[in-house]
Amino acid sequence: MAKTDSTGSTWRYRWAHRQNVRRVSTYRGAEAAWQRRDDELRRLRALAADFRGSAAAGAGLPLELAADEVVLWALPAAQLVEVRHTTVLPAPDLTVAPRTGPLRPRRPDGVRVTDAGMAVITSRRLVLLGGRGRRDWAYGRITGLAHDPAAPVTVIQVLDRRGTSGLLLPTDAAPDFRFKLTLAFADAIEQRAAVIAQVDELIAEHAQLKPFRPAVNTPAQARFSARVPGGRRTIAVAAAIALLVPAALIESDPSDPTRGAEVASAATPAPTSAAPALIRPAGPALALKTPPPKPTKSPRPSTSATQGPRCGAPENPLGYGFCGGTRIRKPAAEVCDWFDCVPQFWAGRGYLVQCRDGSVSLAGGRSNACAEHQGVRRTITK
Repeated sequence: MAKTDSTGSTWRYRWAHRQNVRRVSTYRGAEAAWQRRDDELRRLRALAADFRGSAAAGAGLPLELAADEVVLWALPAAQLVEVRHTTVLPAPDLTVAPRTGPLRPRRPDGVRVTDAGMAVITSRRLVLLGGRGRRDWAYGRITGLAHDPAAPVTVIQVLDRRGTSGLLLPTDAAPDFRFKLTLAFADAIEQRAAVIAQVDELIAEHAQLKPFRPAVNTPAQARFSARVPGGRRTIAVAAAIALLVPAALIESDPSDPTRGAEVASAATPAPTSAAPALIRPAGPALALKTPPPKPTKSPRPSTSATQGPRCGAPENPLGYGFCGGTRIRKPAAEVCDWFDCVPQFWAGRGYLVQCRDGSVSLAGGRSNACAEHQGVRRTITK
């Protein structure tokens, strides 16, 4: 027997079920993304605390170490790259930058590969043991260092070398290489505690972004628009048509059917007869009337007049629309009840935007916003 509410209908239960399934799916996707980032930050925290090297780690390497130098890490697959057009690189710092996206296995323009071999990070320098020779970058002589945000390339400038060179690494090893190089450089200037404090701060900030489990929708919260195929979109289209039809009728300017009858009546000659007493005098109804002036055409309604006060946005009690105003970075919890949210909506880190397919994303301002929904169409404001 089907469940019914007090009105004897089942559509409210179906609406509540669909809403709850969608909310739980969105929540689980956001929670999984949050957990992956949390695990990565905690792994970096443990690595920052325990990353140590030893002289024994360099055994078997064709590399002579100084008396107080130890090997911290070695990577067999690395390529030496040279930059054709040298530019001034930013000074090396201890910033632990969050990942902006996966690195692509490509070589940027203006960079050529000149050698390949093993990359070794020691407590005093970065070394490439290549097939054509050895290349050293001593920490104390580095004047510029930059990591490509889209490719696994790190370029370095040093005092005793004119050209800019660096390393091209495998995409899966590049993030660890960059973090360990930062730790090694921090050790060289005795600032490892600053790196650890920065990672702790990132963990604390990320903990505040943990998604909350959504509230459960009940059948009593169902709106009548849920019964209409297409929901609020169908109602909005019907309302727009209802506004356009009267405007179209005014624009067409139909003629008055009674006007032609009056003119015809006035143009009909009076009957002639030998008995003038039987001829009725022409009354006011048969007098020739001057046709009234033709009414001027009403101007065609503009697009903005048919869009409503939200400039085309779906009806909602949140005050969200497309008319301009303040960007929304922390939307209300019920935003997905009024807008068509993309999957994993709450995993976005930006402001509300509408994609070209009509869905809504919280990744405004990011390079990958609406990447799977035909791109960004416009910003949602309040």
